[in-house]
Amino acid sequence: MTPLSRGVKRVFDVLVAGAALVFTAPLGLVIYVAVRLESPGHPIYRQRRVGRDGQPFDIYKFRTMVAGAEFIGAGLAVQEGDNRITRVGKLLRRTSLDELPNLINVLRGEMSIVGPRPTVQVQVDHYTERQRGRLKVKPGITGWAQIHGRASLPWSQRIELDVFYVEHQSLRLDAQTLARTPAMLLGRRGIYKGESGGWDLTAAAPQQGDDGPERGAARLPRTAPEGGTGRSSRTGPEGDAGRLPRTAPERDAGGLPRSAPERGRSAGGGGRP
Repeated sequence: MTPLSRGVKRVFDVLVAGAALVFTAPLGLVIYVAVRLESPGHPIYRQRRVGRDGQPFDIYKFRTMVAGAEFIGAGLAVQEGDNRITRVGKLLRRTSLDELPNLINVLRGEMSIVGPRPTVQVQVDHYTERQRGRLKVKPGITGWAQIHGRASLPWSQRIELDVFYVEHQSLRLDAQTLARTPAMLLGRRGIYKGESGGWDLTAAAPQQGDDGPERGAARLPRTAPEGGTGRSSRTGPEGDAGRLPRTAPERDAGGLPRSAPERGRSAGGGGRP
């Protein structure tokens, strides 16, 4: 992508994210109150993800699971029917509305509207050199792998789709991705990993890699907590994660948890990663 195209992309990101935040503010307020009323805990959660060039950032999402879900049951591994998902959370996951706060990350320059879903460090640590290529661009709310199956795809295939996007990135490819995103959302496919998705690379060393928790299957190596990683969304941080290590959630000055097992997704958008 040329410098001019990157500039156009950034302007597009700011305009779309700003307008979307204003337009959806009433809906966001309703979701905020609904999440808070249904279960204890802050309606917004933060999770540390890996951005462009491996730089960490905190992603924002609406909480879709009970507080402390990362320490209950399967930890960060989440499947459809998980009893830790709240009633409001089920609706948010089905509609991908839990990803709305991602727009804040776009305005901050940490994410783009289109790009690979952001992942967690424990998965990036297992990337091959080729797979690390997906970190050359900003992570996105929607992406090439998202419109081709999201969490229902095994991670090896999802990473290859993301690498393809990076290698062929253009405004035209972004437009194609955006044009196909509504059908993906309305079809509600790939929200959970099901039988076909999940982490499938641990047994294929050294070709291991992943882009974020979004409904994984295999267990990832357990690591010592660094003050907090992971709550995944969608089924992990977006609803897509393999079995990630249990870590104590960080909290910021305002008391928001830095991680929780929430497309993710991840998208995640964890998963909506």
